[in-house]
Amino acid sequence: MNITMNRDGNDLTVALEGRLDTLTAPDFEKKLEPALEGVEKLVFDFGKLEYISSAGLRVLLTAMQIMEDQGEMTVKNVCPEVMDVFEVTGFVDDLTIE
Repeated sequence: MNITMNRDGNDLTVALEGRLDTLTAPDFEKKLEPALEGVEKLVFDFGKLEYISSAGLRVLLTAMQIMEDQGEMTVKNVCPEVMDVFEVTGFVDDLTIE
């Protein structure tokens, strides 16, 4: 999985490419959590994310909890396969998806 993080002041955009699963989620979490310090607007760009597992959902949940205290979080460019996972797990009700 490729991770691209672009910070502009208090805004952070995180683009993921590939699969966010049991193998890649721990590394992503280690990179994401420190990057969230001081972030007021977090955008996940999932335009090239092909798959997300429960381990990936856990990382998103952690980011949601952090951003509840700091600002807002948006997920955009979600492919149908990942959207299906969000719908089945109920994440679609908690995420702001564009």
